[in-house]
Amino acid sequence: MSILICGSMAFDTIMVFKDQFKNHILPESIHKLSVAFYVPELRKEFGGTAGNIAYNLKLLNEEPVVMATVGNDFSNYFEWLNQNTINISHIKEIKNLYTAQAYITTDLSDNQITAFHPGAMVESHQNKIKDAKNICLAIIAPDGKEGMMNHAAECKALNIPFMFDPGQGLPMFNREELLKFIDDATYIAVNDYEATLLSEKTSLSTEEISKKVEAFIVTLGAEGSMIYADNKTYKIDSIKIKDPIDPTGCGDAYRAGLLYGISKKWDWQSIGRLASVMGAIKIQSQGGQNHSPTRDDIETLYTRKLIQENN
Repeated sequence: MSILICGSMAFDTIMVFKDQFKNHILPESIHKLSVAFYVPELRKEFGGTAGNIAYNLKLLNEEPVVMATVGNDFSNYFEWLNQNTINISHIKEIKNLYTAQAYITTDLSDNQITAFHPGAMVESHQNKIKDAKNICLAIIAPDGKEGMMNHAAECKALNIPFMFDPGQGLPMFNREELLKFIDDATYIAVNDYEATLLSEKTSLSTEEISKKVEAFIVTLGAEGSMIYADNKTYKIDSIKIKDPIDPTGCGDAYRAGLLYGISKKWDWQSIGRLASVMGAIKIQSQGGQNHSPTRDDIETLYTRKLIQENN
């Protein structure tokens, strides 16, 4: 049985601003914002939520299945996925469009400004969940709006448990659409900002949302994460990294840990611990898919974190 990853495949253009955005954005002039950030560092990386999550699951020796739509410029990404033996049988190429593109600028406080061109991602509804066989668990990550809605409904109809991960796509949905996702989802994963926005848009509190799903997971960046499940609250501490390099893709690495633990029917503290480990490993390298720990490396860090928790 495999884990199905529904989400974006994208090329990330990542730039680093060697200062803090707040030093160059004047609050009193926000209504006529015109700023330029000098970025001497620039990289082009393989990314997208589905690509990043699948890559991290592969590091855990899982066999993820990616379901996504890509453009006519995807050939070198296909080569990368094949090199990493990631299942591409449900990646559909849209000939007249480009692959989704993200342009990410990060400052020295790990704040990010992102411009995103969806490209072929808007055609994600062309993929059908029923075409993927032997699926035990799915995630509906940021993707085309129609695709996300259709894939959630299809998972529900096929009795496939799924995680709803709206990410930066959350503002696309109105109250009724978000309530439908919450009612159909088995798990929900968001960061703290998205959790606040989700509550505001649905008029549901964190407690009310958590009671509608098996688990409501809220990441808090360097402060760790909270998992609301089984009428309990699990506080998951982050792993402190002395010199973090790049937060891009850390949330996707975390979600890969969640999906792996859920698929193995682990308890929530253990699931959160692995998710934290995966995020900590990722933040020590640039881009979403350039870290390459062995399975032993992951197990060693997991064991070290477990020992620290028990001391």
